[in-house]
Amino acid sequence: MIMELVEFDRPNGFTDADLLDDARGTVDHWRANPDLIRKHFITDGPTVMGVYVWPSRAAAEVAHDAAWVARFRERTGVEPRIRYFDMFMVIDNVAGEVTEYA
Repeated sequence: MIMELVEFDRPNGFTDADLLDDARGTVDHWRANPDLIRKHFITDGPTVMGVYVWPSRAAAEVAHDAAWVARFRERTGVEPRIRYFDMFMVIDNVAGEVTEYA
């Protein structure tokens, strides 16, 4: 299981409402991706992040290929930074589950 962090600087002039509107515009795209397990939209103010959970790094790399980066850059005017992490355990208190990944 892979957690992917897509991080970028908040585009100039983007308010919190603008970020939410932009995120809403991506919902159909991400819901249509059968490999995407989960996506979180987060910010700490000047930095905006998408946290994705994928079954594999290959699935993440297909979703965020060069064409996606180009479209993202065109839409926002900023460059994304992408990092990958191996997930080895998840504690899900809502579902009451603990899942380990080899």
